[in-house]
Amino acid sequence: MRPNHNRLKPVSDKEAWDGEADCVSCALRNSVLFAGLEADDFDRIHQPIDLYTLPPGSVLYRAGDRGERMFTLRSGILKLVQYLPDGTQRIVRLVRPTDVTGLEALLDQPYQHDAVVLHPSEACSLPVSVVKALSETNPRLHQELLSRWQRALTEADAWLTELSTGSAKQRVARLLLRLVQDQEASECELFSREDMGAMLGVTTETASRTIAEFKRQSLLVETTANHFLLDIPNLERLAED
Repeated sequence: MRPNHNRLKPVSDKEAWDGEADCVSCALRNSVLFAGLEADDFDRIHQPIDLYTLPPGSVLYRAGDRGERMFTLRSGILKLVQYLPDGTQRIVRLVRPTDVTGLEALLDQPYQHDAVVLHPSEACSLPVSVVKALSETNPRLHQELLSRWQRALTEADAWLTELSTGSAKQRVARLLLRLVQDQEASECELFSREDMGAMLGVTTETASRTIAEFKRQSLLVETTANHFLLDIPNLERLAED
């Protein structure tokens, strides 16, 4: 059975394009891929770094497509999806602000996942030819590329070990904690229960039932629709049990 992509809307350049990114004065420059570039490096960028505004449910790229771009996320969250032979989806990891995705394009390989927008997002499109040329002349950029690749591998390993093992309660607790790691606040926006199940390898019903139980136990306190404050100490204890 082939996966059903009909409910996923490919995003077109015309729909999503929000202008050329101003990398030099970008507020996230110190956190994104081009942090190590100098002014003369930017003078050598002859192709535009495009900025896209992406609505939830849109598709940034599809598995199997041969891409000429990488992407760095400015805001929002994407899910990277693989499909099983029976058509069901498995979310292998999330892409969050300052992450780079589509790195396989650097090796002239097709994208390995569908990159689907979960929350309203902004992404910068980086032509692979530009990144390759700059990395040859800028050792810091080359090192940053290796660092981003290692970060993606580490994140994939964490998803495999933390979110695919243990009880459903442990998996949900670990996912919630990962959503707020490196954040000052303990508040997060959740996804659909179907997406949560696909992230954790549990059924939609199990994910829904576990979230409902966490809410009853005040491990999650809803502040606005689908936004929750987390009881981090008790979630940590549950995740480690």
